[in-house]
Amino acid sequence: MNTTNTQNLEKTSVAQNISRYILGLFLTTAGISHLTWSRTEFLAQVPPWIPVNADLVVLISGVVEIVLGLSLILLFKYRIQVGWIVAAFFVLVFPGNVAQLVEHRNAFGLNTELSRWLRLPLQPLLILVALWSTGAWHSWRKNKN
Repeated sequence: MNTTNTQNLEKTSVAQNISRYILGLFLTTAGISHLTWSRTEFLAQVPPWIPVNADLVVLISGVVEIVLGLSLILLFKYRIQVGWIVAAFFVLVFPGNVAQLVEHRNAFGLNTELSRWLRLPLQPLLILVALWSTGAWHSWRKNKN
C-alpha cells in the first residue's frame, strides 16, 4: 500500500469496513435525530453542571455526530484519524450517560436504574468499534513497536 506522511494506509477487512459504515450511519442518524425527532430526549442526557445551554449542547453535538458519521463513511484516506476523533467524542459524551443514571433521568426508554446501568457498557463498546473498524488501534499498536 502507499504510505503518506500522515499514516500507513493498510488494508482493512470487509468486516471492519462494514462496521465502519454501520457506525457512520448510526452516528449520522443519531446526529439528525438530535436536530429533529429526539431533541427532547437528548436534553435529558445533558448534565445540568455543563455551563452551556443544554439545547445548544444537543444541537452542536448533533452537528458533530453528522460530521463524524459522514467522515467515517466518506473519508477513507483519513479513517485512522477519524477513528481516534470518533473514539474521543464517545469519551466526551459519556458523562451524559452517567448523569442520566445518577440523576435518574428518563429518556430513550431508559426509565429504570437497571436499564440506565446496562447502557453504560455500550459506550466503551462504541469506542472499541470506532478504533477497530478504522484500523486506528492496529496502526497505533504497529507504530508503538
